[in-house]
Amino acid sequence: MSLCAVNACAQKNEKQMLDQNQTTTEKLENRKLTIYQTLVRHFGNKNTTNKFYGSIEENGSGKFNDITETALKEIKKMGINYVWYTGVIEHATMTDYSKYSINVDDPDVVKGRAGSPYAIKDYYDVNPDLAVDVNNRMSEYEALIKRTHGEGLKVLMDFIPNHVARTYFSDVKPRNVIDLGANDDKSKSFDVNNDFYYIPNQKFEVPGGYQPGGSEFLHHLKDGRFDENPAKATGNNVFKAAPSIDDWFETIKLNYGFDVQNNNEKHFVPHPPVWKKMRDILAFWASKGVDGFRCDMAEMVPIEFWNWAITDLKKKYPNIIFIGEAYDRNEYKNFLVNGKFDYLYDKVGLYDGIKRLIRNEDGADVKDISYVWREESKGFSQHMLRFLENHDETRIASKDFAGNAWYAVPGMVITATLSTGPIMVYSGQEVGEPASGAEGFGGDDSRTSIFDYWGVPQHQKWMNGGTFDGGKLDESQKSLRNFYSKLLNLSVSNEAISTGDFYELMQANQSSQGFNQRVYAFLRYTANKRVLVLSNFNRSESKLKVALPADVLKALKVEGKALEFTDLLSNTKFKTANINNGLDITLPATSAVILEF
Repeated sequence: MSLCAVNACAQKNEKQMLDQNQTTTEKLENRKLTIYQTLVRHFGNKNTTNKFYGSIEENGSGKFNDITETALKEIKKMGINYVWYTGVIEHATMTDYSKYSINVDDPDVVKGRAGSPYAIKDYYDVNPDLAVDVNNRMSEYEALIKRTHGEGLKVLMDFIPNHVARTYFSDVKPRNVIDLGANDDKSKSFDVNNDFYYIPNQKFEVPGGYQPGGSEFLHHLKDGRFDENPAKATGNNVFKAAPSIDDWFETIKLNYGFDVQNNNEKHFVPHPPVWKKMRDILAFWASKGVDGFRCDMAEMVPIEFWNWAITDLKKKYPNIIFIGEAYDRNEYKNFLVNGKFDYLYDKVGLYDGIKRLIRNEDGADVKDISYVWREESKGFSQHMLRFLENHDETRIASKDFAGNAWYAVPGMVITATLSTGPIMVYSGQEVGEPASGAEGFGGDDSRTSIFDYWGVPQHQKWMNGGTFDGGKLDESQKSLRNFYSKLLNLSVSNEAISTGDFYELMQANQSSQGFNQRVYAFLRYTANKRVLVLSNFNRSESKLKVALPADVLKALKVEGKALEFTDLLSNTKFKTANINNGLDITLPATSAVILEF
């Protein structure tokens, strides 16, 4: 069966080119990736104190060991096949672990009491916050990897290649590893053999006005005297000794051979020392059984490095996957084809467009969705990771997004079913966590803080003291989690969604009853399965007459037939006496259906 025309075939050449990068595992399993992201520090934390800027002793921290077989079974039952463990690698923190021979970090260059998981302090170690026995912390993480695999799930973890903490020091690195910056010539702002960039003859200045949200405790700790001389360039490409409060001032930029201050002149041959060091770090974690990496700020690292490192790593680990955090849609093809990434974020595209629709913003239009598959992805839809929440974005149920977790249903259905590419949910999303109030450094920003020790209240209700049975969820939350479970399981098990082709129905329905700028319709299909997906973003019900164009009816061999459609989310059935006359269906406000026929 072929519905070639404008929808299905325009992207075929690009798809064939990109599929050469697909891993052996994906080709054999031929399944859609469903990813569950969780900040380990939050996931198992049963402490409900949630004191503003609270310490680990006051607010607690989840541990590797809290992610039990029971928890993993429940995650898998939700339709998940990959778990992204966020915040694993040791990062700068205000918590004192000196009795375990871990250097103390200066609070001047730590964001929040817990610290940012993206200010890496030791690439070869794990976060001691996450261990029951700090001396046994690596073994506890290795046990979690083994436990995850034992439940039929795969493991993703962060790789942060662009920057490290200002207090970076590896105290457990392998014997043959030279620490970052150990051999740098600090008198030069740039040298191809340096690991960092420098501002010679100038001391680093802690940003003025960095006050900790009224916390008296932190006010006394942050004295502005952090000693770094000469100053190093800051992680977000700030080449001055005094970064601002809005810069990534707690991090330092790694040098991959770009002379950033000289028109990004490339010095890649021979490879700068950082290349091998970072490739070896990837290999270190891959050797522990990690199945893939979410690569932070991938666009800030040269494509030439990614091509070399990913190609090299896949020689030994052919099934490992690489997901790039990317925001420049003009560079998608470059990073997928030349950078060798398996998948890229689709934030500046589908996420942004769907968020506007969920929020019912003026001017929001489903044409944004059409633009994504037609233009923005340039044929790469199957390589784009789709999501509505992650650690960087506001919670759907928060005051700054939708204010109601159920408003996301039409957008979530599209996010999960638009293509064969991966779908991700963030721990707490499935139970409507609103991230209310200020935790500490992050303030009241509608995000669950990654910088602070915190318990996630609605997630804790599902966790229910470690039983993971959802016993404390209210009925609406149970229904919401059931919706996510049905949707994610369908995404994996229904071949029309997991492997099928795509055909948009908006042109055929531009004059159809009920269709407007907040209704979206498309088909997903294989030779054996076909589904009609309808999403209504309107805040009122929509009475639709859905037309299937003549070429579709002919290709599907249903011309003139009476058809029955079954909504796979609710099991509700809809009938039409003659499909040539279309399908009459009423969609409630902010709802969606996946109709198999």
